[in-house]
Amino acid sequence: MKYLKIAGCIFAASLTFSCQEKIEKKQETVKTEKVIDFNYNVTEFADIGVLRYQIPGWEELTLKQQKLVYYLTQAGLSGRDITWDQNYRNNLVIRKGLESIYTNYKGDKTTEEWQQFETYLKRIWFANGIHHHYSMDKMKPEFSKEFLVTLLRDQSLIMPSEAVDVMFNDKDSKKVVLDKDKDIVLESAVNFYEPGITTEEAIAFYKSQPVDKETPVEIGLNSRLIRKEGKLMSDVYKSGGLYGAAIDQIIHYLKLAQGVAETEQQEKALGLLIEYYQTGDLEKWDEYSIAWSTSTEGAVDWINGFIEVYNDPIAYKGSYETIVQIKDFEMSRQMNVLSENAQWFEDNSPLMQEHKKPKVTGVSYKTVNVAGEAGDASPATPIGVNLPNNTWIRSVHGSKSVSLGNIIGAYGNAGGSGRLDEFAHDEKEIELEKKYGAKADKLHTALHEVVGHASGQINPGVGTPKETLGSYKSTIEEGRADLFGLYYLMDPKLEELGLVDDWKNYGMAAYDGYIRNGMLSQLVRLELGQDVEEAHMRNRQWVSAWVYEKGKEDNVIEKVVKDGKTYYDIKDYDKLRELFGQLLKETQRITSEGDFKAGQALVENYGVKVDQDIHKEVLERNSKFKAPAYRGFVNPVIVPTMDGDSISGFSIEQPKSFEEQMLMYSKNYGHLD
Repeated sequence: MKYLKIAGCIFAASLTFSCQEKIEKKQETVKTEKVIDFNYNVTEFADIGVLRYQIPGWEELTLKQQKLVYYLTQAGLSGRDITWDQNYRNNLVIRKGLESIYTNYKGDKTTEEWQQFETYLKRIWFANGIHHHYSMDKMKPEFSKEFLVTLLRDQSLIMPSEAVDVMFNDKDSKKVVLDKDKDIVLESAVNFYEPGITTEEAIAFYKSQPVDKETPVEIGLNSRLIRKEGKLMSDVYKSGGLYGAAIDQIIHYLKLAQGVAETEQQEKALGLLIEYYQTGDLEKWDEYSIAWSTSTEGAVDWINGFIEVYNDPIAYKGSYETIVQIKDFEMSRQMNVLSENAQWFEDNSPLMQEHKKPKVTGVSYKTVNVAGEAGDASPATPIGVNLPNNTWIRSVHGSKSVSLGNIIGAYGNAGGSGRLDEFAHDEKEIELEKKYGAKADKLHTALHEVVGHASGQINPGVGTPKETLGSYKSTIEEGRADLFGLYYLMDPKLEELGLVDDWKNYGMAAYDGYIRNGMLSQLVRLELGQDVEEAHMRNRQWVSAWVYEKGKEDNVIEKVVKDGKTYYDIKDYDKLRELFGQLLKETQRITSEGDFKAGQALVENYGVKVDQDIHKEVLERNSKFKAPAYRGFVNPVIVPTMDGDSISGFSIEQPKSFEEQMLMYSKNYGHLD
C-alpha cells in the first residue's frame, strides 16, 4: 500500500457463543445492499474516488476455508487503529471528535461549511489521518477553526487544543519529510519517533544495536523510538506493550484462524505470528517470515504485520498492514511460468556478473483475489506485493509475490478518464495502449514483483540497503525492480513462454505508458511548486528522466510541443531498452556496493525536482477531467450465519456507502480509544 470492537470475549482456541453473538449483532448494524448488476463506484470527493470489489472464488471455498478467511479479516481489522496512531500522534483524537460531530449534528447540512466539514472527514478517513496518503502533506480544512469550535461547543465535546490547532496551523505539515537539506526524522510528523529526536540520534541508536551479520533482523521494525530519562529506547509493539489492546484482539482472531488452517505449514506460520505479537521478538518475526514464505499450499493466504517502511523517513519502522487473499487458480497457473524461469531472467540480465544471484531461490508468484484489507493497505491499496522484505530471508528461503487480481479488475471496470487521449503523443500510441496496455501493466507488475525484487545480490561485507542507502533505499529498490521489468517487457522470451502473443507491441505499449506517466501524467498528483517526495513517484521520474537525458544524442525519446502542449514520443524502442538495461546495471551496482553518494545523486538529480512550466501545463490540461487522481476501496462485509453456538455459513454483503463503513469500523474496531 486501510475495520469491530469485541469487548469482554475470552481469548480461547475456539469461539464461544457469547463472542459470536456479539459479532453477529454488530455486523447487523452495517447497512448493506446485495449487488446483482455490480456497481464498482461508491463515491467521489476532493481528489478521491472510492470503489467496491467482489471476491471471486468465495463460493468455491469449503466452510472451513471460509472460516479461515473470516478470522484472518477480523484479525486484520482489529489492528486498524494502530495505523492511524502510527501516521500521526493526534489522528485518533481528531477522528473521534469529528466522527462524534458527524453522527450527532442536528443542524443544517446544506451549508457550505458543513459540506466542507464532511469532505474533510472523508479525506482523513481515506488517508488514515490528517496527512494525504500519497503526497504526505497535511490536508487543511476549508471550513474555519471557529466553525469547528462552535460544533464542538454545541455538542459539549472536548478536543485537546493541540489537536484542534494542528488542523489549521502549519505545524507538522508533512507526514514524511525526505528533503536532504532537512532533519528528516525531526521534521516528519509520522509517529515512529518521539518529538525532539533527530535523524542523527535515531541512526546512531540503530547502528549501535547488535545484529547478526549473516542473518540480521529488521531492527526497529516494530517499535517506536522514545526518550526516557535522557536515553533513547524502543517502545515495542506487543501484547502488554505499545498498542497492546489492539494486538490482543489480533492475537485472539489469529488463534481462531490457526484452528482452521488448511495445512500444517499454515498452522505453524500462524503460531509463530502469534508468538511474535505476544513477545515483540524480531527473531520470532524472522522465524514466522520463513515459515510463511515457504507455506505455498492451500487456497487462502494472508499478509499481516508491521511490514512496509515507506512511512519512515529512514526506512526502519514498519506500518501495520493486512491483506487476506484467495488464490486465483487459473491466473496463477498462467503466471507461474515467471517463477519457473526466474533463473533464466537473472542469468540473462544486464547486471554485472558479480551482482547476479547464482541461484534465485523459491520465488513464488500467484494471482490472488482480495477478501479483506486493513491498516496501511486500505482504503488505498497496492496491486502487487512481494514479501518478506528481509534481504537474507529472500536470498536463502525465497519470497512470495502476488498480484491482486480483483483489485486490478475493479480499477479497470470502474471506467477511464480520457487522460490517455490528452497525454499520448499520437493515435498509434493511443491504439497500442488500448489494445495492449492493460495486460502490459499486469505483466510489468508481475516482472517487477517476481524477478525484479528477487534479483541481484549485495557484495560480501556490505550492509543492508536500509543501512547503506538511508532515505533513498525505498525509491532505489522500487526503481531497480521497475527497471528489471522494463528490460524484459521488450524481450521475445515473453512470447516464447506463452505470456504474450506479440512481444514487440506489448513492449512498445509498456514503454509508452511508463515514459508518459513518469514524465507527465503522474504530475497531476502534485500541487504546483511541490517537489516529488513519494518513493514510487520518485522512481518513475528518475528512471524516465535519466533515459530521456541519456538518449538525447540519439533522439531515443523526443520532446514534442504541439499547440502549446508537451509530449514525449519514443523514437527508438530498442535503444530505449538498452538504456533501461544500463540504468538497471548501475542501480544494482549502487545497491550491491552500498554506494550512497551515487544513489543520492541519481534520485536528487532526476527524481525530485519538477519542471514548473511543464507541471503548470499538465495541471491545466488535467483540469478538464472530473475523474479523481486517486482511488481506493471499501471492503465487502463477511457476515457469519449462526447455528446455535457455531458458524454454519457466511454471506458477502457490500457496504452501501463509504461513510457507513468508516463509522462502523471506528465503532467496532476502536481498540485504542
